[in-house]
Amino acid sequence: MLLARVAEVSRQVSAASARSRKIGLLAELFAEAAPEESPLVIAYLSGRLPQGRIGVGWSVLKGVVPPAVPPVERPGLTLRQVDEVMTELAAVSGAGARAARTRLLHALFAAATHDEQQLLLRLLTGEVRQGALDAIALEGVAQAAAVPAAELRRAVMLEGALPPVAQAVLAEGATALNRFTLRVGTPVQPMLAHTASSVVEAIGALGPCVVEEKLDGIRVQVHRRGDDVRVHTRSLDDITDRLPEVVASALAVPADAFILDGEVIALDPGTGRPVSFQSIAARVGSRTDVAGARATLPLTPVFFDVLAVGGVGLIDRPGRERHEVLSRLLPPTQRVRRVVVADPADPAQIGEAERFFTDTLARGHEGVLLKGLDAPYVAGRRGRTWLKVKPVHTVDLVVLAVERGHGRRSGLLSNLHLGARTADGGFVMLGKTFKGLTDEMLRWQTERLAELAVEDDGFTVRVRPELVVEIAYDGLQTSTRYPAGVTLRFARLVRHRPDKPAAEADTVEEIIGRR
Repeated sequence: MLLARVAEVSRQVSAASARSRKIGLLAELFAEAAPEESPLVIAYLSGRLPQGRIGVGWSVLKGVVPPAVPPVERPGLTLRQVDEVMTELAAVSGAGARAARTRLLHALFAAATHDEQQLLLRLLTGEVRQGALDAIALEGVAQAAAVPAAELRRAVMLEGALPPVAQAVLAEGATALNRFTLRVGTPVQPMLAHTASSVVEAIGALGPCVVEEKLDGIRVQVHRRGDDVRVHTRSLDDITDRLPEVVASALAVPADAFILDGEVIALDPGTGRPVSFQSIAARVGSRTDVAGARATLPLTPVFFDVLAVGGVGLIDRPGRERHEVLSRLLPPTQRVRRVVVADPADPAQIGEAERFFTDTLARGHEGVLLKGLDAPYVAGRRGRTWLKVKPVHTVDLVVLAVERGHGRRSGLLSNLHLGARTADGGFVMLGKTFKGLTDEMLRWQTERLAELAVEDDGFTVRVRPELVVEIAYDGLQTSTRYPAGVTLRFARLVRHRPDKPAAEADTVEEIIGRR
């Protein structure tokens, strides 16, 4: 398939307002593409490069991008050719790397039409925002392959990604779905929670439920088959080598095949209180001297769910049954603390749940999670049967830009421009904040946002919308300065969330709906 066709559909999807129109355009494109090309189509329309970061920034692009490279008149670039160049770019390293990348990009742009150049530029700078997100692409694949969207969605959740499932169903049809099952060793997308304003509200919505501590750690999914243990993050990255404590804990479990879902936390040896998320994230993010990092900050896994054991998948079982299995596998010290509300009409049980919430906060944790006792594990979905309750209003937003600091913050990137997701896959700005930043957080964000920078006018640095931040605020107020008509009141940074993808940030509709 020609890159020009993908660029054309990218423009059309961006201009379409109706979800059905977007899905129809994508379905036509997937029907035209060879099945083996579908992973690239999905990646490019969603603004991702399969190679990940390839070391190309504005410092390289500014000497190559239009009008420096005149476009050709007739399209000839294929998806495969572009992918080969991106692979070459990702492999460039060492002395002369910048010159080598410039040569590769110059040749690529020189072979592209104007529209293709624009798509390539947006891909390389992370600026593809036409709304062709995975959810819409999934619907387009389902329509093109004539398979039920619900069955395709389940297969994607169990496989962990849309591209391999799309390629299979576009080549073989609905029968291909049968091979995408829950398998020990293949991480699945984790179940997520919606927000409730109080414990009482959550119990009223769920009925019989359990109230669990919401730990402020790193979400992990642990797979064991025999002596082989793999540890994955919520974004399905393999971090096994960085967490020897978790591996040891998994090997001590009296079963040789299972999937556990939980959090990795750290406790202060003096007070027994949880260590900050930022410290845990830094420890988990460290790729060197793991032994030294472990000695400095030992981590503890705490689990709250089991998805499979002994070759039997449990995700469709009620939550109460899964916990019975978990209790047989792990001692109480390795399971999250919880209380059961069997009768939501019983004032005594409701009172116990509220006291548990208060006690959880006093222990230093961030809140509670309430889960329906009969709820299955809906992988990859933000289910209404899991509700989180925190003591303040918090939202997960995406950093769109940052302003250079002054005074004692000179030389640092300080004031964050905060964006919420929109229904079409873009972002809308809801305000700014520099409050809540410690010196350590300020130094970290300066380094990270410099890596994401795409434009710098000397005062404001525009960045790729990738870094998620948790923001606390006192409420929303009407504002004509911002496109959504509202802004966050007294916004302050709680923490950076480098573990969380931008696609999981809150939407502006969700935020306004909480008013």
